[in-house]
Amino acid sequence: MTLAILALVIGLALLVWSADLFVDGAAAVARHFGMPSLLIGMVIIGFGTSAPEMVVSALAASQGNPGIALGNAYGSNITNIALILGFTALVSPITVHSQVLRKELPVLTLVTGLAVALLWDQELSRLDAWGLLIVFAGVMWWSIFQGLRGRGDVLAGEFEQELESHPMTLRRALLALGIGLVLLILSSRGVVWGAVEIAHALGVSDLIIGLTIVAIGTSLPELASSLIAIRKGEHDLAVGNVIGSNLFNTLAVVGIAGAIHPMTPPPEVLSRDMLVMGALTLSLFAFGYGLPDGGRISRPAGGLLVTVFAGYTGWLAYTVIAAQA
Repeated sequence: MTLAILALVIGLALLVWSADLFVDGAAAVARHFGMPSLLIGMVIIGFGTSAPEMVVSALAASQGNPGIALGNAYGSNITNIALILGFTALVSPITVHSQVLRKELPVLTLVTGLAVALLWDQELSRLDAWGLLIVFAGVMWWSIFQGLRGRGDVLAGEFEQELESHPMTLRRALLALGIGLVLLILSSRGVVWGAVEIAHALGVSDLIIGLTIVAIGTSLPELASSLIAIRKGEHDLAVGNVIGSNLFNTLAVVGIAGAIHPMTPPPEVLSRDMLVMGALTLSLFAFGYGLPDGGRISRPAGGLLVTVFAGYTGWLAYTVIAAQA
């Protein structure tokens, strides 16, 4: 099992680094070709920060480990809201100014409801998966339309500052894009192999490993980018990273994995994991629309989110111990 742990740890570290390299390269290439800053942030950076989840889940599904694929996507959503936004709010309260983000919060809530509805029969068929991908295409089109209409939005200025802090020549950007993509795929293979081996050695399900170790590991880019954004005073960027990532995870990551390998998740996915994910998404919607602290995530709210994450993780640990008793 030592080799599997090494493969997982090294794979996750390389995954985070390569995702960051891929995002910087892709954003710089898009900027060289004249793409608006807000569009680069919402589309290119959105894809890039969800690239670890996307590649890991696709590989896991193709290798017959749908539990890791599904656990990675939904576990990342829970981690993004409860741990990442919660911890970030503890460092500095987060205020949501962007109208673009406020328009995306109801969409994320509806998309989460759709995910629950599709899993209600405890099956994710290829038809369900393609439905998610079609909805994803529609959400992306709508987000791009809203983004281009809101060029003067505060989020556009924050993306502009972020892009200006990573200048690259076109040649260097293309090189970063290519190397980042190759390393993403290679490191994802190590993560999936290590996770499966650890799950088998410990006698726990692939789903639990996907919801915990893999989900937290693939969410590290969002943690890093949110903390950096808060340090620069770019609060909307921190929230935007999480909203965008959760939309990508729920629609694209699960959709791609399900299209590759239909899934029959256990009942606890709906009664436990989707319940927590749905409640956290509703809380984010409430924070974004000014309840209870006027459009902000305060330190007490951040502490509550982190406590929820700790409680959820403890719940997962308890189920593993109870199953092995």
